[in-house]
Amino acid sequence: MTSRRADPMGGEAMSDGAGAKAQLRALVASARRDGGLVPAVPPLPDAADPRAAAVLILFGVLDRHPSGYDAAAVSRDLDVLLLARATTLRSHPGQVAFPGGRIDDGDGDAVAAALREATEETGLDPAGVDVLGELPQVPLAHSSHLVTPVLGWWAQPSPVHVVDEAESAAVFRAPVADLLDPANRGVTVIRRDGRTWRGAAFQLPNVTGGHFVWGFTAMVLDTLFTRLGWTEPWDRRRRFPLPDTDDTGT
Repeated sequence: MTSRRADPMGGEAMSDGAGAKAQLRALVASARRDGGLVPAVPPLPDAADPRAAAVLILFGVLDRHPSGYDAAAVSRDLDVLLLARATTLRSHPGQVAFPGGRIDDGDGDAVAAALREATEETGLDPAGVDVLGELPQVPLAHSSHLVTPVLGWWAQPSPVHVVDEAESAAVFRAPVADLLDPANRGVTVIRRDGRTWRGAAFQLPNVTGGHFVWGFTAMVLDTLFTRLGWTEPWDRRRRFPLPDTDDTGT
């Protein structure tokens, strides 16, 4: 099942993804020109010598299981590739993330690193990925990383799965319309070092019971949706508790 939705840039967002792909490509150009992507990063302590990292933000068209939500700006079959980190990891256990990791000396650049990490984590065939471009780097002082988001389009989708259970608990293609559904949107509140920050969050339903998206991944998705004109009005007072924490973010 597919649908055709109004494209805020004019015309229709086609079920084959052509409209969405064109918008994403235009976003790369505008973000590079503006010199930024996300809002100001919370003023956490400065990181000395941050480590370079890259993530792959890969959009495409679902083969099956389209969203049940009728979004205004995208078709029901538009999706984005995400994974859930293993709960046994010391860093961000259980958190939903984009495929990615540190840029190794042999990678050459952020694009190569993002594709390598995505292949290692999800088993995708990188030959089927149309790289649309790099977005401006995002500094994450609290984890001492400088992250380059690489925006991609899945021109020839390939099967994905958990490659290493020690690293990932799930790999899945999330319908974008589910993320845009106001019923699935809220905020998290993090308290650290006497300061408080509010960040976007998503409750993402699926057949296994759902995933909770927050932190860096939610921040980037929220900003992308806003810049693309896809965001729908949602209740910014709705607060989601952080999973398995005392809600302090520490």
